[in-house]
Amino acid sequence: MEACHILFGSNMGDKNEIFAQACQLINNRCGLIEAVSSAYESEPWGFEAGEWFLNRLVVVETKLEPEEMMRLLLEIESELGRIRHPETRGYTSRRADLDILYFGNRIIVTDTLVVPHPRLHKRRFALLPMCEVAPNFVHPAFHLTQTELLARCPDTLEVRKTD
Repeated sequence: MEACHILFGSNMGDKNEIFAQACQLINNRCGLIEAVSSAYESEPWGFEAGEWFLNRLVVVETKLEPEEMMRLLLEIESELGRIRHPETRGYTSRRADLDILYFGNRIIVTDTLVVPHPRLHKRRFALLPMCEVAPNFVHPAFHLTQTELLARCPDTLEVRKTD
């Protein structure tokens, strides 16, 4: 079993209900959710949108390999209403976004998956829930804790804890 840190994000629809559905599907297909962060609202990162994001982190104990986990998470996103338009460049609003931030202490670089998430250290909306759930977890490439990454994060967008 290995711990997989997954960040949920949504800025469309009933975000809390979509998160609940995502958790149910993750538990059924990917492994047991062992920890869940508080809910955070965040300004859209990298694009303009009318709705802010709901972000939450889940830690899943899994027997899956990283590529299989990513395949299942993409499938879950699609089932929850995420539509990917190949012609769209950059970031867009979405009903469900499931990003693998960490997979154990592995460093993975393939054509379809990069772990740790390559922009994690630049995003407060990802680091704040990581700091809540695993503040002393050490980034396997940067050799810094989540708290240290947050202290160095250049992101100035607003992120608010909502519960």
